[in-house]
Amino acid sequence: MGLEIAIDDLYATGWSGLDTTGCLYGIDGRSYPGPERVRQEFQAAGFGFTTRHVQLFNCYRAEWREAGGGAAGAVVGHTEAEAAVYALAQMRRTPAAEPA
Repeated sequence: MGLEIAIDDLYATGWSGLDTTGCLYGIDGRSYPGPERVRQEFQAAGFGFTTRHVQLFNCYRAEWREAGGGAAGAVVGHTEAEAAVYALAQMRRTPAAEPA
């Protein structure tokens, strides 16, 4: 996919880089949330969030879970930042992203 595409996807959800706390910057100068900021965004939405390196495929897997522990979604990326940003974009797009 690529980090720049993940950033495009995140911005398409209406995410704004106005609060740059915990943000990094892409090659085009746009801010995007770093992995720790993404964790905070998921936590604020009521989800648990983890990333892990999958050595077999040399990629990163980002997963988010509902408060009760049920799987809510997962994505992969070449880097931890790419997987985290793409996961946040997907969570923001999912109508069920608002826990009861």
